Order: sequence, then structure tokens, then C-alpha cells
Amino acid sequence: MGSLHLRRALVFTGATALIGVTAPAHLAPANAAPKTTYQMPFPCGQSWSGNSRSNHSPSSKAIDWNRTGDLGDPVVAAAAGTITTAATRVTSGYGKYVVIDHGRNESTLYAHLNGVAVRVGAKVKQGQRIGRVGSTGNSTGSHLHFEQRSGRTVVNSYFNGKRFRMGSTLKSANCAPKPPGGGGGGGGTPTPPADVPLAANWFRDAGKAQLTLFRQERPVRFIIERPNADRKPAEIRFGIPGDVPVPGDWDGEGTVNAGVFRPSNRTFYMRSPGTGLKKITFGRKKHQPLSGDWDGDGVTDLGIRIKGNSAFRLRHRDGSTDLVKLGDPNDIAITGDWDKDGITDVGVYDRATATFTLRKVDEEGLAWTTNIVFGKAGDLPVIGDWDGNGRDDLGVWRPASGKFLKRIADSPTAKTVRRVDTSAVDVP
Repeated sequence: MGSLHLRRALVFTGATALIGVTAPAHLAPANAAPKTTYQMPFPCGQSWSGNSRSNHSPSSKAIDWNRTGDLGDPVVAAAAGTITTAATRVTSGYGKYVVIDHGRNESTLYAHLNGVAVRVGAKVKQGQRIGRVGSTGNSTGSHLHFEQRSGRTVVNSYFNGKRFRMGSTLKSANCAPKPPGGGGGGGGTPTPPADVPLAANWFRDAGKAQLTLFRQERPVRFIIERPNADRKPAEIRFGIPGDVPVPGDWDGEGTVNAGVFRPSNRTFYMRSPGTGLKKITFGRKKHQPLSGDWDGDGVTDLGIRIKGNSAFRLRHRDGSTDLVKLGDPNDIAITGDWDKDGITDVGVYDRATATFTLRKVDEEGLAWTTNIVFGKAGDLPVIGDWDGNGRDDLGVWRPASGKFLKRIADSPTAKTVRRVDTSAVDVP
């Protein structure tokens, strides 16, 4: 653990030690287990080493977390709660930092962040991303300074019901109870995570899909990589918290526009320069929303996946629907043009086995399916035309790292892969 000492925070002044924490009604015993069930402040499955020292300010019970190459890694909420501090500027030794109130006089603090992804007053779920590891404030190297507090007192940290021992390495069990949806022309569950991965061609002259994150924290927005990698990502604000992203070419102009599905009222909201704002009620609250050009006319249509009977219901502009059965109830629905015929096909992704099942219909009307393994268990599917050849390719997004892996091959069903590109939408 000696290598960690060069990356510790410098000693805080006493004035900074209490910033952003509500005064206590009473103090809990320092060794008592918290009432809140905390998990590690990192995504599911990640391993981190935590340590402290006798002169660690404001308390030797505060943890400095490290792992190799940790700068920019996601930091997530250790438990559900309300954001009481979201310092996006450096005004104290904590640098950029976040405080979450978990109720019952308990809170957590996350310091030295290089970016803050939440705002004061926001409600966050356990495991929701709140920022990224950095080295702001009084810090000598990238790490996460973490505190569990009872009132103003820093107390011993407990994760998954067990007291943390300084100097040990622990694997995060901060895992969502249900897998979020996503892929193709959009998708998800009624309660998706803060970031939902997508890909679409938002820029007319780009010629290929841009990686996209749909961020549910206010302001709700699509964050889109630009064709020029040196420029900051573009943002389109659209929707409210709880919406599921469903972008599409709603006016047939050749580029994708913003769209969402609102589970609370079972309504799709679609915005484009050519048609303005359109609303269509279709499907049910628990259905996974989809979009695609089912008839090849250049205009994106809507769809849903009904998990109960593993069926896609594809809606045409005249209101008629087609029913296609594929996959298992726990699969995530995806859509894409697998054979470059201008018509969107359907598919599913088994998150447990990292297996894509793609379906297409030949010229004689016969349906064919094929299986492709790509990624690893726990990844989320992302579909896009990575090389601009008019045919959609396969990809995945790895929640633990926030990285996209793009599969480049002669076709989505090709057994030989030319290369795999790793990318990210680099946002704070």
C-alpha cells in the first residue's frame, strides 16, 4: 500500500472540515453501524484500495480511495438521498465535491472530483453517477476522498453491512437491482440510470453515428460527441426526469432528432425542425420503447417491446402495427439495419451472456436469425453505423468504466471482426 501515500490529500484546515454538512441533532457512537445501508462509491464489480493516516483531515476515519489509472473514473452514490452540496468550483480544500443527505442524520461526502454531475436538491438513487475521480483542491494526486458522517462527525465506514478496514482492497457491490435498457433507436425501463447510452447520426455531414449519452439529471439532455473530437460534446435539452430516450428522424430530413417516451402517461414526445413537437400515446408503462424505419420510407416510426410475451409491436404511420416475437423476456430489445436495405430490423441482447440475436427478413419473406457474442456480461447494447457504410454495427457500453466498444466488421453478422474501437463521451 506504500504507493498510495503519494496520492493522498493534503491536510485540510479546520475551517474546511465541516463545509456542506448539516448540524447534528445528536451524535452517534463513532463505532456504531449506520442506519443507512451503504455500498462502495464506485460502480458494480470495480475493485478499489482504501486507506487513511493518523493526520488525515478532518478525520482518520475518512477514506482515500485509489486504483491504477483512476483519474476520471465514475463516482456513484453510496446510498439513495438528496444532494445538499454540489460544489462545481474550488473554494475549499475539498476541491469540487458532493454531499448527499441520506436522512436519519447520516450523510456522505465525495471530494477532489474533477467534475460534478448533480445539482443541489436533486434526488439520487444508490449507484447513480454523481461525478468523476479527480485531484482538485488540496490533493497531491488523483483519488476519491470519502466520508460517512453522523451529523458533523466522520464515522467508520460500512459497506454492504460490514465495517471497512483501512488498507484493504474491496470489490464494489453497488449493483442495480434490475438491468437498464438501451440500444438501437433508444430503449430502457421506466427507471433508467442517470446516463443511458445511445448512438445516432445527429449531424447531416458526419456520415456515421455519434456516441450519445442521455442524462436524466436536470437539465435532462442528450450529450452528443461531435465529429471533430477536439470540440466539446453537443447538448440537446429535451424531456424530464424519468423519460426514456427514443431519438429518430421524425421528418425524413436525413438526421436524427430528439425524442423520448414518458412512462407516466405512455406518450412519445418527438421534436424536429420539420414537424415541430409531436405526441403519440402508444404502449404501456412497463414496455420498452423503440424507434426505427419499419417500411423504408426514410421516416422513423415507433415501436415497443412487450416483455411478457417477448414480442415487438412495430407501429406504422397509419396506426397499423406488426407483431414480431423474438428472444426471452429478460432480453434487451435493439433495432438496426443489419443488411443495408433501408429497413430497420429488430434484435435482442442477452446481458448475462453478452449475446446479440439479430433478425432479418430476406427477399422471399423468410425470417432469419443469427447470434453474435460481443462484449462481456453486464454490458449494455449500443447500435450505430460506426464506419459510415449505411449498415448498422454492433457495440456495447460498459457501465463500470463509461466506455463504448464498437465492433467494426464487414457486416453485423460477420464472424471475422476487422477491429474493435474503444471510445467515450467525455463529459464531467
